[in-house]
Amino acid sequence: MHLTVIQIIMLTLLAFIKHVDYYGIPMLFVNYPVFWGLFTGIIMGDIKTGLVVGGTVQLMSLGVAGFGGSSVPDYGTTAIIATAFGAAVGKQAGLAIGLPVGMLGVQLDVIVKILNGFVVKKSQEYNNNHQYKKMNAILWLGPLFFGLSAAIPVFISVTLGQAAVNFILKSLPSWFMGGLTLAGKLLPAVGIAMLLKYMPAAKYINYLLIGFFFAAFLKVPIIGVAIFGFALAFAVYKQAEKEGEWKKSLQNTQSFVGEDE
Repeated sequence: MHLTVIQIIMLTLLAFIKHVDYYGIPMLFVNYPVFWGLFTGIIMGDIKTGLVVGGTVQLMSLGVAGFGGSSVPDYGTTAIIATAFGAAVGKQAGLAIGLPVGMLGVQLDVIVKILNGFVVKKSQEYNNNHQYKKMNAILWLGPLFFGLSAAIPVFISVTLGQAAVNFILKSLPSWFMGGLTLAGKLLPAVGIAMLLKYMPAAKYINYLLIGFFFAAFLKVPIIGVAIFGFALAFAVYKQAEKEGEWKKSLQNTQSFVGEDE
């Protein structure tokens, strides 16, 4: 497999943009593997392979989502690598090379999220000290870190191949991999805690406990708990709407009686 310097630069840049766009607000591009497979196919001059490989990776990613701060395989980067190699050595070989890169992206994602926590804390310090220029400047490190977490694996893969990616994964010490795994398990809890901080959790603690009971003790799947929660939320909404109409009607009646008197 031989890639030109221009193709290597464009594939690396594409991975960087993909990740910055994914974590950016607002999202400018569609975060679907088939989308990134198409763009990679255009770069490689093989749109058909890009659509087929991207669609295959899209099917792999269905039903997988990172809630809170959890990390999932980077299917977008997998589509880029799999299409780049698939256009040269075949679709199956491309997928076999792209999947380890996606798994490497999980570890890098955990590292970047930890680093981003320090960035946010430092920016908060600058904000408290009214150093807004420094605050804005340091916040640019976040998108840079996230972009590099996708661009570096792509660059290594297209220049050194699958053997380099597998070598990196096997060379990492067990204590380091164990630490990343532990951090990856803690991040979802941190994400949920941050989410609850900005929600009226204290007011609706009974519903939160009901959901926890269903998930933790009755082992109800998260989709089932979400459907039950939606039903309760809809009932609360309708009740609040009915009470609002009743209060409005009562106020109108009182004002009407006041005018007569």
